[in-house]
Amino acid sequence: MTIPIIFDIDGTLFQTDTILENALEDTFQHLRSLQKWQGETPLAQYRDIMGVPLPQVWQTLLPDHSLEERSYTDAYFLERLIDNIRCGEGALYPNALEALRFLKEQGCSIFIASNGLVEYLSAIVHYYALDTWVTETFSIQQIDSSSKSDLVRAIIEKYSLADAAVVGDRLSDINAAKDNGLTAIGCRFDFAQEDELVHADIVIRDLLELKGIIPQLSQTVSLETKG
Repeated sequence: MTIPIIFDIDGTLFQTDTILENALEDTFQHLRSLQKWQGETPLAQYRDIMGVPLPQVWQTLLPDHSLEERSYTDAYFLERLIDNIRCGEGALYPNALEALRFLKEQGCSIFIASNGLVEYLSAIVHYYALDTWVTETFSIQQIDSSSKSDLVRAIIEKYSLADAAVVGDRLSDINAAKDNGLTAIGCRFDFAQEDELVHADIVIRDLLELKGIIPQLSQTVSLETKG
């Protein structure tokens, strides 16, 4: 039996940068129109923290703004992201669907664990019909924690997973695997950072590499179980 796989989505399955720049620019242009922001849109700064929950994003990008202003900005940004997804302006990573199809055909249970909000994730899953392969999508919004490790633990507990692999591009994904005794597969994609990837058990450059990696991991787990 193939071990379950828990995927991150932003920067792992979904090329967030395809919708990010326009949505962030629209958001900060809106703030400028309200005289709530001066200067350039902090796109580079956002890329550095990509993957953290949105409340932490606005705390970092808008440290001098009130909680009410951050909440308003959060809602506006989310609306712009979802509009871009529904208009087809986003994209999955190359070979994402082929990798998911292969894993599903191998009997693999597939989950998504993301710091994204439910509405945002639903838009991606619906537009690309990911629920054809994905058993369930989990959002950080659904648990009483901002920790990706806790989110992965919720999946483990709900589905009684004895072993699994976590596939993601950032340290939070790698730590979520390590903290739960799972295999950490790092993706050397757009937002990945080398000083974070060194902590992964395996690093890939293309999702198709999972076609070779997952069967080998499954065999290893099976042998250890029998032993």
